[in-house]
Amino acid sequence: MAAPTPSEPGSWRAAARRFAEEIVRPQAEAIDRSDLLPDELVGRMRPTGFFGLGVAPEWGGSGGDTRAISAVLAELASASPAVAVLLSVHLSVCTHPVFAHGTEEQKERIGRPLAQGRSLGAFALTEPSVGSDAARLGTRYRTSEHGFVLNGSKMFITNGARADVVLAFATRDPTAGSHGISAFLVEKGTPGFAATSKLDKLGLRGSETNELVFQDARVPAHNLLGSEGEGLRIALGALTAGRVGIASCALGVARAAFDAMRTAAVTDPSDAKRGEVARAFVTLSAAQALVDHAAAEKDAGRPYVDAASAAKLFASEAAVRLADRAVDVAGPAGGRVGAAAERILRDARVFPIVEGTTEIQELILGRSLVGP
Repeated sequence: MAAPTPSEPGSWRAAARRFAEEIVRPQAEAIDRSDLLPDELVGRMRPTGFFGLGVAPEWGGSGGDTRAISAVLAELASASPAVAVLLSVHLSVCTHPVFAHGTEEQKERIGRPLAQGRSLGAFALTEPSVGSDAARLGTRYRTSEHGFVLNGSKMFITNGARADVVLAFATRDPTAGSHGISAFLVEKGTPGFAATSKLDKLGLRGSETNELVFQDARVPAHNLLGSEGEGLRIALGALTAGRVGIASCALGVARAAFDAMRTAAVTDPSDAKRGEVARAFVTLSAAQALVDHAAAEKDAGRPYVDAASAAKLFASEAAVRLADRAVDVAGPAGGRVGAAAERILRDARVFPIVEGTTEIQELILGRSLVGP
């Protein structure tokens, strides 16, 4: 399946819908049951151009804006959120930061293969004892003759074992707080770096999530992204963009829940079920509007932190709400292991946690609206 050209209106959504229906959906149940995303499926995504969305063609990218990325992620997530989350992390919190903050040499050596889908990216900020408070990182780095040496571990890292490049964060001086954190492009095969345990999850099965370990991991000087001390700024910018991506994935799951609910209601209609579907339609439409708004604000170059948090908060909670009601509308069959509604509910439940919990989004919005 060839990539659309950036100038074709609506072509990215249409291309993603075809790929989701023809390639992803037939494998969705097997992906969930096996907790494995086949290499063959990921390989078939490469010619689509999805891996280079948002990157200029001169760097090997596919062009397109945030609205195109959001449309692609929602379509893929409606079939299998494992596929969508793999792509969202690759784009929002690895590939795009390389092009936003990297040197020309880094863009060519690391960014171009990412944009062409020849490499896969990951993002490593969260640690076993550090979640939302990124300034308290325990992973340390020091300078060496040839660059930097990292020690520590990261937890809940999407694409961790599969990734060719991990954007990882470490602090030189914990007492310096946010000013001590730097960002590093850690490549697969780096001495002292390894992806260890694969985590068994409630939902998003097939989206590989790992612990990463750095034991005197030797990162060359030319793999420092930005300048020393800029790491937290780079991380927070990536996470804001990532929230639009994850909100788009949650929107796709909410849409899948709505479709399951409506199918069950059509099969066994009642006024109560019609009412459930009507309320679900309103919730889904509101989530779509918030996600579209966040993407449009980012594309317009306007501040979009609040819009991204609002979209992420509402879309993730909408996915849970609609998935829960889809099980009820389906009746006893909806709770059967292997039923579409059961799988969608497990997938949905993960979204209020990832890319900043619901409480973190409330804190961001509350401080913006009320004051610190």
